[in-house]
Amino acid sequence: MSRSRRGVVAIVCAAQFCAQIGAFAVPALLPTFIDEWGLSGTEAGWLTGIFYAGYTLSVPVLVALTDRIDPKRIYLMGAAFIALGMFGYSLADGFWAALMSRAIVGVGWAGVYMPGLKALSDLVEGPGQSRAVAAHAASVGVSGALSFAVAGGVAALLGWRAAMVVGGAGAIAALLLIGLLLPRSPRDFSRPAGSALLDFRPVLRNRSAVAYSIGYCFHTWEMSALRMWVVAFLAFTLTATEGTAGLLAPTVVATVLGLVGTASSVIGNEASIRFGRARAVAGVMTATMAVAAVIGFSSGVSYTLASGLVMLFAVLIWADSSSLTAGTVGSADPRHRGATMALHSTLGYGGGFLGPVVMGVVLDLAGGESVLGYGLAFAHLVPVGALGLGAVLLLRPKGLAGDRNA
Repeated sequence: MSRSRRGVVAIVCAAQFCAQIGAFAVPALLPTFIDEWGLSGTEAGWLTGIFYAGYTLSVPVLVALTDRIDPKRIYLMGAAFIALGMFGYSLADGFWAALMSRAIVGVGWAGVYMPGLKALSDLVEGPGQSRAVAAHAASVGVSGALSFAVAGGVAALLGWRAAMVVGGAGAIAALLLIGLLLPRSPRDFSRPAGSALLDFRPVLRNRSAVAYSIGYCFHTWEMSALRMWVVAFLAFTLTATEGTAGLLAPTVVATVLGLVGTASSVIGNEASIRFGRARAVAGVMTATMAVAAVIGFSSGVSYTLASGLVMLFAVLIWADSSSLTAGTVGSADPRHRGATMALHSTLGYGGGFLGPVVMGVVLDLAGGESVLGYGLAFAHLVPVGALGLGAVLLLRPKGLAGDRNA
């Protein structure tokens, strides 16, 4: 890869790192908001899940637009929305103001995540593109993981409002990096588009891509349920078992969880190449359901056991993340790849919205925070995983070039 291309990769990855540094400040500090604002489990679920709702409603249009205008322009808008939402949250005095601010952050992330990847892929093509895409995924994954520790550390020193300000400042830094340093896309956007902006009919006829996208929907449901509730779950476990966290405070566990998950995603894709994509994904989904059935009940045993199961759960959930996304991209008709990725992201983050909300609803129906409540809340992920597994088994998606038994 040439020096200029490496510079482009560095700029985009640095910007994504800055944009994501406040992404999970709300779930990291969820116990604080539950106590300070007297939130129910359902309200807490909405507060964390609304991020994905904002993303889901925005991403089909914003990603599709990257085939029509320079994705750099969309990115700048997205970064501005993240900053607006984070600064707005820092001023919130209750559930509704916080909910609106968090939704704005979700819209902003829809303008940053995939458009940032599109901007990168437009500028870095050829043999170096796959490594550039991998670096992009790593920068997002590592920053998202660190956002838990950053929010927890800043809140401990300066209060939770300061933690939100740090996230907004990160988005401003991302805006400046892209706006001042990233070259324009070399694409010719003056030509009229060949199809309607949101025409997904050709995508829906691609059974293999649809299978991977449906699997990704339920995968993200599981992932966001864990990620958005992990700090509250571990904080409850500490209280219920009268244990001590030591160096592994809940926000630290959440950070390690994200880092371990990022590595697991890469390893899982290699397993798909070696053993066959559909077979590897089905195996991971089955193992994930087994852990989901018991993890919540560990809150009545010990903090160490609960933390260990959380880590195992993360390894399993993230293991099919790249496999499913690569399956969708590799199965897509090149003429409709943008629309395919838009549908994939919409289904995925739709599941991401439902996961934490349903967790909160189940928790409330079970009587609030308790060992039984968390046991049932996590156990709802068993039928969710079964739906994803069913999509893979029934639709039988194809393997990709290079996969075993493709």
